[in-house]
Amino acid sequence: MERNDSLTRIFYIVLMGFGFPIMRYMSIHFDTLNNNAIRFLSGGIFFCVICLFKFREEIKTILKDYRTVLSLFLLATFMTANMFFFINGLKYTSAISGSIFGILAMPLGIIFASIFYSDEQKIVTNRRFTYGAIIAFLGSLIFVLNSNYSNGNEIIYTGYIYLTCAITIQSIQNLIVKKLALNLPAIVISASTATLSGIIFLSITIYTDTFSNLKEVPFTLITGLIFAGIYGMLMAFYILKKQGVAIFNMTQLLIPISTGIIGYMTLGETISIMQMIGGIIVIFGCILASKQEHSKRETNTLST
Repeated sequence: MERNDSLTRIFYIVLMGFGFPIMRYMSIHFDTLNNNAIRFLSGGIFFCVICLFKFREEIKTILKDYRTVLSLFLLATFMTANMFFFINGLKYTSAISGSIFGILAMPLGIIFASIFYSDEQKIVTNRRFTYGAIIAFLGSLIFVLNSNYSNGNEIIYTGYIYLTCAITIQSIQNLIVKKLALNLPAIVISASTATLSGIIFLSITIYTDTFSNLKEVPFTLITGLIFAGIYGMLMAFYILKKQGVAIFNMTQLLIPISTGIIGYMTLGETISIMQMIGGIIVIFGCILASKQEHSKRETNTLST
């Protein structure tokens, strides 16, 4: 099980490493509303088809419980706001700047989680996890602050304001996901919230008449955006359910490294020596914190 968890984290890190350059590229060629409408609807519909075949009973349970329906609507609303701010922030900065989202979401996300969930409190109050989180956080800052952006311009601070809003919303959103994940499979949550968010974005694009702008976009870009909407969401929900908000946030800390490497190969962004040092520090901090979680699980397993 631990090996599967580790492979899941690595797979998610690699996917998101590709995700930031792709989303950065798409944010330039698409309006933010159209971007999110296509990504969420494509991903949501894809997951809904799977749910209709494999999770029919869970769907019936959702429809019978109005509180679950309201929670899914609330989660979709948070997700809509989160991605609106995030894509705008990514549009005004760069691919590797988007990785700041995962870094700065960590402390806020852990604080929120430890307030409402006792299992998260046990993780974050452990000294080894705390030291590991601090080390990884500092290493991530070193990595990102020593970035060389492909366009050679200074970061537009408006983008950071958008990313800050996205960070705050993401922290609250993760708490709702963790609560829903106690009774629902991750894919059902993904399908429901992605579809609802896609409908919200689509409604706004139609109302503001921005949907017509898609006529000027090549079909290949639209196809790429559709596929970009399918991967990533399910992996994030899966990690949240299986390993908790704290471990999810620690996993996010490794994404700047994969983003920097893939950004170099696809966007021409270079990696400095200081970034390499920061990356090593991040890896050490994440290993330190995750090792403690591994030990705790083994202890709990033996005691039961």
